[in-house]
Amino acid sequence: MQRTLIRNARLFDSEHARFVPGTTVVIEGERIVEVTQERREAPAAAVIDAGGRALLPGLIDAHVHVVAASHDLVGLAMQPVSLVGAEASRIMRDMLHRGFTTVRDAAGADQGLQEAQQRGLYAGPRLFIAGFPISQTGGHADMRPRGVRTRELFCACAGLGLVGAIADGVGEVRRAVREQVRTGANQVKIMAGGGISSPSDPLEGTQFSLEELRAAVEEAEAANLYAMAHAYSPRAVTRAVQAGVRSIEHGNLIDEATARVMKEHGAYLVPTLSTYAALAAEGERLGWSHAMLDKLEMVKGRGIEAVRIARAVGVPVAFGTDLLGHMHGQQNGEFVIRQQVQPPLEVLQGATWTAARLMRQESHIGRIAVGAWADLLVVDGELERDLAPLTQPGQSIRLLMQGGRRVIDRLG
Repeated sequence: MQRTLIRNARLFDSEHARFVPGTTVVIEGERIVEVTQERREAPAAAVIDAGGRALLPGLIDAHVHVVAASHDLVGLAMQPVSLVGAEASRIMRDMLHRGFTTVRDAAGADQGLQEAQQRGLYAGPRLFIAGFPISQTGGHADMRPRGVRTRELFCACAGLGLVGAIADGVGEVRRAVREQVRTGANQVKIMAGGGISSPSDPLEGTQFSLEELRAAVEEAEAANLYAMAHAYSPRAVTRAVQAGVRSIEHGNLIDEATARVMKEHGAYLVPTLSTYAALAAEGERLGWSHAMLDKLEMVKGRGIEAVRIARAVGVPVAFGTDLLGHMHGQQNGEFVIRQQVQPPLEVLQGATWTAARLMRQESHIGRIAVGAWADLLVVDGELERDLAPLTQPGQSIRLLMQGGRRVIDRLG
């Protein structure tokens, strides 16, 4: 079995949000077998000298849509699966090269994309998928234009896409969740409140009854999974958390009382600040309606405040971006945006340890420890002071390993 030794590294201890200089990491095959500050000799091993640079666990983005090659979600849903998959392969490859060795897909990707990555057919991050998002009629993932009155519009949609599995009533919700479980979901996505890009739902409204929300969570937990909920308003967030969801996606409008409910129930916040910055610059050019632009205006300046409120109360904050179309390239900009309200080490922790714990995968990803996957980055810069180098991954990432395999090596 191939043995690799990385020495002279400033290891990021993601659990405690600190750097540990003079660290050596020993890898056998796909896994880490030793982490030590003692000198190690390994005559038969491949030796990599990190030169005192930062050594990070592979980064985790906890809110992506790898099939979102376009902002036209309805048009995407009508494309052939083969074409969507080909476009997704490019998006996945670029995410990996930006340092993200794992991503949590927040709706759209399917088990086929996941298996293609696992087999090495597509280069990309490890994929944790939600399948189709669960939406009520008229909810955030019900993308039918206002004049369409039948569900049949999307019956023949591609198997990949961001339109929702429409479900009304406890029975339909249970069936919709069970269908996502059947088709390989790692987590279940619920639309618990209004959204920006959907045509007919108020942003500050609530979606699904409490009984429906609880049914969705119950079905996810029955399959040893968990539920993530799209929600912005305090009322929508509070109801979702009280129903048992594990993470709130976006959450821009939360107040302190809502954050305390999240803390009480052990929920995570996954803000997606970069998508609002991107859409604020380009929403009108993309042809968004006045109603959608008004909703964007309502939330774009509130995301930073939501993070401040959450961390003050003690709600764990994970890294997420939620970018679509050509805006995927702004993924690493999230690191700098977060620094407006979080210290650099805390932002890094959100993209490693915190995200891994949210996904219940901390024994495998998100930290450099014995038994974990050898997903590793050697990066230039004093990241404890400033994460700006990560916004230029083509220059700052000197080594990228995924499962012990060198994807990028610029140390030579």
